[in-house]
Amino acid sequence: MSYEGRKNTVEKVFTAGCLELEGVREDIARKNGLILTHDYVTAEMKRQAQQGFETRRPEIKKPWQVALVSLGPNYEWSADGHDKLAAIGFPIWGVRGKWSGKWLELWVVPNNHLKLSIGYLYLDLIEKISGIPIQMTTDCRSELGKVFKLSNALCELFSHDLSIDELPAHVFIKSMHNINVKIFYEGGKHLFNPMDLKQNNLVQWLWPKLIQQELDELLVKFNSHRIRFDHNKKLPSGTSPNAAYSLFEKYGVEDCGTEVDMEVICHLKDKIGSKDLIRFVSEEYEHKAQGIYDTLNISKLSFDNIWNVYSEMLMMV
Repeated sequence: MSYEGRKNTVEKVFTAGCLELEGVREDIARKNGLILTHDYVTAEMKRQAQQGFETRRPEIKKPWQVALVSLGPNYEWSADGHDKLAAIGFPIWGVRGKWSGKWLELWVVPNNHLKLSIGYLYLDLIEKISGIPIQMTTDCRSELGKVFKLSNALCELFSHDLSIDELPAHVFIKSMHNINVKIFYEGGKHLFNPMDLKQNNLVQWLWPKLIQQELDELLVKFNSHRIRFDHNKKLPSGTSPNAAYSLFEKYGVEDCGTEVDMEVICHLKDKIGSKDLIRFVSEEYEHKAQGIYDTLNISKLSFDNIWNVYSEMLMMV
């Protein structure tokens, strides 16, 4: 590949929101099959955003931190919402395992401040993992009241040997720091009128589809990324979150999760509501739009082609 081609490849990944050096190299290798040297990527990133390197110099004052401690996989899950995309109607909620650092799930949802929606996602994750953690940690937002009640009730029901008074099943913490999508969305916003139901429904189906696709890829990237070894870190390092989570016995720990009765979880999900809680459009519209999308033979939906796909589908819905 030419010098100009390599430069453009680094710029595309960098401006798409990947700001960490090794992350940029891994993204390029994964998406383009191109192995670039550490020095080349460093020089190109400095050319594009020198200020980013200045703010990360060791002598720059950083927030005070303490070493994270956890007893093993599924001992503690940490959950939080990401509101950067809420301004355009696509907020995110995610859950991460504290011991391994593995992201268990990331979702784009219509509203990450609705307690029933968050409760439904929490139960959905329990169903996927087939168990509950000893402790669930979130910030103190009001919508997490349902998760607080569910985690305590499930702990009392299935973790008979643990006292929630001595070891709370849900802990609230202060939120401190919680894909550059908005620029792509705003770039084509002139193509649709949100007051037009037909146009708005298509946007509400197509954009969450793309964002969830990107989140799923981000999940794979985060969980397969090898974290550098840190002798001061009490949790696994020098390996990927996926490897640590799967090979936990190597670290002399046990899976701390508690198995649960799936019938109970399914009953609770039905009681809370249905998947409609996290749908952007009706189930009927989902099937109709997916059918039309499939006829277009699109190899992959992307930020580069989404507004073209929207224009084609608009004539068919």
